Amino acid sequence: MLAYIVRRLLFIVPTLLGIMALNFLVIHVAPGGPIDQILSNIQGSGVDVTARVSGIDSGELQQGGGQSSTEGPIGNYRGAQGLDPEFIAELERQYGFDKPLLERFGTMLWNYARFDFGESYFRDETVIDLILEKMPVSISLGLWTTFLTYLIAIPLGIRKAVSDGSSFDIWTSAVVIIGNAVPSFLFAILLIVLFAGGSFFDWFPLRGLTSDNWDQLSFWGKILDYFWHLTLPLIALMIGAFAGLTMLTKNSFLDQINMQYVQTARAKGLTESHVLYGHVFRNAMLIVIAGFPGAFIGILFTGSLLIEIIFSLDGLGLLGYEAALKRDYPVMFASLYMFGLLGLIVQLITDLTYVLIDPRIDFDTREA
Repeated sequence: MLAYIVRRLLFIVPTLLGIMALNFLVIHVAPGGPIDQILSNIQGSGVDVTARVSGIDSGELQQGGGQSSTEGPIGNYRGAQGLDPEFIAELERQYGFDKPLLERFGTMLWNYARFDFGESYFRDETVIDLILEKMPVSISLGLWTTFLTYLIAIPLGIRKAVSDGSSFDIWTSAVVIIGNAVPSFLFAILLIVLFAGGSFFDWFPLRGLTSDNWDQLSFWGKILDYFWHLTLPLIALMIGAFAGLTMLTKNSFLDQINMQYVQTARAKGLTESHVLYGHVFRNAMLIVIAGFPGAFIGILFTGSLLIEIIFSLDGLGLLGYEAALKRDYPVMFASLYMFGLLGLIVQLITDLTYVLIDPRIDFDTREA
């Protein structure tokens, strides 16, 4: 097993390298880079904005901006009309765009290998500080949503499998299908209208994870306040994941219940609960666990994006979305690197969980 773990850890390197290389090429080929964003600010807001963003002396900008009568884009930048080419070149040097693409990619990989992600182009903070600042919100949403989804969906799926075709199975299936059909963001809006002061009740807060008087609350008061703010976002996120996992669990158990070994166990006089949880559960849960990494990573980094926007939760999803709009490359690539690395590690943890649940699985023998 140790040899398998070492191979998987070594395999992370080329996989992550391929992810970064492909996205680096696509993002740099796409129009509207950071320089375009800065030049748009100059054209729309004047010299003072440029001086603040670029860090170049404002008098120097005024001189450069007044000297040039160049027409047409400079260096393929759409917002460069009327600006001094020397100023454009200074911007490129400041942000490293004067170097060849391959050299910039190599420098980025070397820095990322040392977890040096640099500073944001448009925020006066380092990228790692930004990620750590937003992490608690996304971690809260991801962990609690995944935990509650599995806590409810697995027992419900088992019950539906045992009572397949009954009235309980039919009406719960209807609820599950409706839940799976409703997008999380639409359900979030409905929850706001119903329970957050929209048109009916004003029971839950509309923004943030804590109240303004958080520091003045007692220990238990802080816990209650925290879950009070999390209630509606968690319900909105759970609706889709809960439906899919419930049906996956049910179908997995139905497949196992019809196996010959289950009939043999029943013929030996074992109780139904012993057959279900002593034999069927271990085999049926393998496919459910296989979906855990995708479910967790999806909820943590992508599924919560619209929920963070709707409920004004300043997390990683919102940070990545804003970075993509502004072409904040350090934040974009650092987020991609960390999320990709975390996803690959979680996948390895999933394989190890297979072995814990069913010791008969031997990855070393299978690869041999």
